[in-house]
Amino acid sequence: MKNILAKIRGSRVLSIIACAVIIVLIGAGAFALYEHHQAKVAAGTLTINGNVDLREVSLAFKNSDRIAEVLAEEGDSVKKGQVLARLDTNDLQYKIKITQSQIDAQQAAVDKLHNGTRQEDLAQAAAKYNAAVAERDFLQREYDRKANAFETSGGRSVSRDALDDARSKLDVAAAKANEAREANNLAIAGPRAEDVAAGEAKLESLKNELAQEQYTLTQSELTAPQDGVIRSRLLEAGDMASPQKPVFRISLNTKKWVRVYVKESDLGKLHEGSAASVYIDSFPNKAIPGQVGYISSTAEFTPKNVETNELRPALLYEVRVYVEDPDNLLRMGMPATVKIKL
Repeated sequence: MKNILAKIRGSRVLSIIACAVIIVLIGAGAFALYEHHQAKVAAGTLTINGNVDLREVSLAFKNSDRIAEVLAEEGDSVKKGQVLARLDTNDLQYKIKITQSQIDAQQAAVDKLHNGTRQEDLAQAAAKYNAAVAERDFLQREYDRKANAFETSGGRSVSRDALDDARSKLDVAAAKANEAREANNLAIAGPRAEDVAAGEAKLESLKNELAQEQYTLTQSELTAPQDGVIRSRLLEAGDMASPQKPVFRISLNTKKWVRVYVKESDLGKLHEGSAASVYIDSFPNKAIPGQVGYISSTAEFTPKNVETNELRPALLYEVRVYVEDPDNLLRMGMPATVKIKL
């Protein structure tokens, strides 16, 4: 009986050992298949490390003046056309009012030139001319009378001084009559074409000056050129702005890309439009789809900020993998892994 029980126990142990061996063999086989599959996948996939890059813009005012308001903070998402900051425009507003007043005055002067001489002015000029002629004629008769008496009496009834005085008065009256005649002729002729042209040119110059000032006023607001995110707020209210001093630095919500560097031996495996998957450390299992959009035609030395498997000097080619990032997961300079199926 003891022998039978011993045999039974022995067969069970052998069965357990045999099962364990079979399980080990199956596991080893599965692991070998997995390793083979991974090796096959790795052989058909190019894995490259790089960094995220994106387009940025530095926003500065076109005019130099003191900043009145800053309306956006770092990290704010902004839309195209959104007002981000304003300049103090009090001085400019005063200049616009002054220029507008000058335009109104010059417009009145030009209208007067176009309308010509009024009937009242014509009548006044004619009356002055007639009065000057009458005065001249009166003094002419007085001079003739005294000159005749001087000749007849031989200078006894009218002295030479009296005759000279009469002549002087006649000459003055004749000159005034000529002046009045010319003024009357000018009134009848109206403004000269050259005067009209000069008045219109001055009016146009003032209007251009006003347009320039109004355009300058529109530039007193700093707006976002495209949708994006405020990365840096560089100036504050009260600071003096100028075209050389940016107020904001904005990351644009356009296409982002991962800048990677590829060895010459792998360069022939890529072409523009190749599909790619981008992975970042924050979401290691989430593939962000992309495609190869740019391949440099010039080799360069390995950049310091690029991680490579072989830490040795090498000539590499820059490749940009463009990605759509609607969830805004990618940040400037973020390390990323690019996998491209070959």
